[in-house]
Amino acid sequence: MAIAKAERLMNLALCLLGTRRPLSKRELRDSIEAYVEAFGPGNGASDDSFNRMFERDKDDLRELGLVIETVESLDGEIGYLARRDSNRLPPITLDAEEAAALGLAAKVWQQARLAGAASGALQKLRAAGLPEDVDPYGSHGALEPRIPVHEAAFEPLMLACRDRRPVVFDYRKATAAHPEQRHVEPWALECWRGHWYLAGWDRDRGAERVFRLSRITGKVRSRGGRYTADVPDVVTVRETVAGWAGEIADRSARIRLRADAGYPLRAKATAVRELGGGWDELEIPYGHGLDAWLVEFGPDVVVLEPAELRADVVDRLRAVAKG
Repeated sequence: MAIAKAERLMNLALCLLGTRRPLSKRELRDSIEAYVEAFGPGNGASDDSFNRMFERDKDDLRELGLVIETVESLDGEIGYLARRDSNRLPPITLDAEEAAALGLAAKVWQQARLAGAASGALQKLRAAGLPEDVDPYGSHGALEPRIPVHEAAFEPLMLACRDRRPVVFDYRKATAAHPEQRHVEPWALECWRGHWYLAGWDRDRGAERVFRLSRITGKVRSRGGRYTADVPDVVTVRETVAGWAGEIADRSARIRLRADAGYPLRAKATAVRELGGGWDELEIPYGHGLDAWLVEFGPDVVVLEPAELRADVVDRLRAVAKG
């Protein structure tokens, strides 16, 4: 059935592109073999059935990008045609820098699901006139970037973002011992500091949330229905994650750090004082999410102030201890 429909759409498109004058529904019905077989004399098919199929076929062609004009003649008859000048892409001209940028983008996605799509797009550009002396896959520098995608959740979430489909998945927070089910309307995916994050609307909490893909457990399941929240024009995944990770700080925290340990913390410190006994005191920028980072250093870090940061770190350590 899919092959038959594709052949019918192709024949209809060729017929509309090949005519120099508008063709009426009757003329198209008598000219296209699939319409003749289904709605020809003696088949008992009604005009309404043909009209419904023709309208669906016309809408499908328009969704595929074919520009179909509707023209009314002097006697009031409606005709259709697809002018070649309206359905011809302009010449594609790319200089060496633009071709290099496309090649670099394709290389970035070689380890992801988009590798096939990126390669296919470059092949189409080559067929459409990309200069032969430009090699988009050639080497353009000593560094060759990659966007690694190891999480199984990436592909279903990417498709859900594209198709605007709500999803359900189990998510384990850093402070929780067990995962919880989340109902999310996905908006966008973004890679930040080597990790993939999803931004979307959390239906259970009624608010925007960002999820780290490595903390999604099990399968991502699609759900029917429409989005209940508006999708923002600009989804600031990176800024949100940066804020949660403590990259955006508005105050300071004071910690004790074991000597010769915690070098990433030392790199961020605004002040360091030796305490003796194998410990140093550091003053570091304090933003949302700093507690999660400090927990990673285990017994090498002791939070001195503020009190709420110390309490958050203790809560996280207790959650880890519970398993």
